[in-house]
Amino acid sequence: MLEVDARGLSCPEPVMMAMDALKRAGGQPVRVLVSASVARDNVMALAKRKKKSVQVERVGDDYALVIE
Repeated sequence: MLEVDARGLSCPEPVMMAMDALKRAGGQPVRVLVSASVARDNVMALAKRKKKSVQVERVGDDYALVIE
């Protein structure tokens, strides 16, 4: 699983990093770590636009999104 650490970054950077990771992953799941709820929501919107499923988990003060 490819992992992207976008914690501490503000949008649109986490979304751009997630999009790049999805291209490189070749169909494998991508795990994206973000700090802000806005970044979480924007990465979830990206996954839905790409017709991917997304699972969100709270990890301490951050969020981990697994896009498949």
